[in-house]
Amino acid sequence: MSRKSGETKKANWRNVRTAGMAFSLVAAMGALSYAAVPLYEIFCQVTGFGGTTQRVDTASDRVVDRAITVRFDANAPGVPWDFRPAAPVTVRLGESAIVNYTAKNLIDQPSSGQASFNVTPEMAGAYFNKIDCFCFTEQTLQPGEKVDMGITFYVDPDILEVPELADLQTITLSYTIFPLDRDSDAVASAERTDNVTTRSIARETTGD
Repeated sequence: MSRKSGETKKANWRNVRTAGMAFSLVAAMGALSYAAVPLYEIFCQVTGFGGTTQRVDTASDRVVDRAITVRFDANAPGVPWDFRPAAPVTVRLGESAIVNYTAKNLIDQPSSGQASFNVTPEMAGAYFNKIDCFCFTEQTLQPGEKVDMGITFYVDPDILEVPELADLQTITLSYTIFPLDRDSDAVASAERTDNVTTRSIARETTGD
């Protein structure tokens, strides 16, 4: 084998090795990006960062004689639902409460959504515990269907140990329903139908 031939093979091997390393790096970056969202969600649930609430399996084993009011907020941008919050409740710290949001599908096709949530003040998120919640799974409403969407929760008495929260009187729990990608075309089609129907009624009313 000539010296030139040997150098060519070495160069080819270096190129293959470099390409392999580059591919591995891209794959690793992709895996990290994919994992970033669930890792961030876990971080938020553990720390309460950004007002993220906690998920627990059982009720509190301690109730203290200190009341706090929980208010509720509801938003549904891009989802054809009439989404309404529960009425405010006043509970003792550690006491479990059950409340219901309501939602009605306003179009003539099934519509699905997934809820995101947070509490304010944000620091209270680490002490707002949900035992059960409609937000744990995606929700699908049939045409015209109206449902109650329940939440079972309690506020951890340990909140009293945080100087910034010890005198807190009110917590606000907010839910936002986001559309699922598979429903985007159906919603857009329903909106176009509604617009056409509205224009038709307007023409009939004006006589044009």
